[in-house]
Amino acid sequence: MPKGYLDPPLFEISKSTQKVSLTKTPYFYNDNGKPCYRARPPKGVTPLEVAATNPQMAMGHEHIVSQVIGVKPNAPYGVETQLRFVAEKVSYQPLWATRDVAAAFGITLVEKGQAVRMSCPVEQLDQVEYEYGVFAGHWSPYQNTGNRLLSVVCTDLEHHDFPHVFASTDPHFPLVISVGRYWPKLGRIRLADLWVPQGSALYIPPKPALPDPECIDLHNNRNSARACWGDIEHGGIQTHTLLQLKHGYFYWYWNAVDTSHGRPI
Repeated sequence: MPKGYLDPPLFEISKSTQKVSLTKTPYFYNDNGKPCYRARPPKGVTPLEVAATNPQMAMGHEHIVSQVIGVKPNAPYGVETQLRFVAEKVSYQPLWATRDVAAAFGITLVEKGQAVRMSCPVEQLDQVEYEYGVFAGHWSPYQNTGNRLLSVVCTDLEHHDFPHVFASTDPHFPLVISVGRYWPKLGRIRLADLWVPQGSALYIPPKPALPDPECIDLHNNRNSARACWGDIEHGGIQTHTLLQLKHGYFYWYWNAVDTSHGRPI
């Protein structure tokens, strides 16, 4: 690297990939913190009930959405929707991912020794072991800034018609998943960072686009290493994610106003 520059920051590294058949192994089982996929739960383990989307549940910091600025098709990957917030700075409430907190965003917390039956419109997904850097959120795919490291973090949330499993598998830090619940008719959005305890996982069922929805549940894992802030020895975390690597169709919602993120009490 030329003299006068810092070392390049870690963004995201894919370390290994495992194919997962939803036909043969439809159950996600948290095997003492290790994400596993099974034909049926272990003996004596009753699958969790998947959290339903209840529009009356509201957690996280609320912001006014004054306008949909634009909707931009991004073929073949999905659709981008830019929202206008009435805020000089957008705040995400840091929350530990308990059962009720996760359910407020349509997500199921799966702790050690627990299992959940997954659903998916496609037969095969991929579990990927990732390493996320602490600066991964300081990049924007929407503002024509290329691969520059930015001094601000914008709101960048998504939903899609395949499921996610976000497993907190780092030996040092919890996993952080940014989430939102958006009520289009009310012009309101609730935003939070879910801090997933080490050894736990989040299951997000398929969330396809629906006509005239009362609310839309959103998420993003680019701030996965948020818990590393303030640690001089660690600049990233290890995590495992179940997702559709090829031919997935996404619905992105974003806003350019700078965001603030803290630590849960």
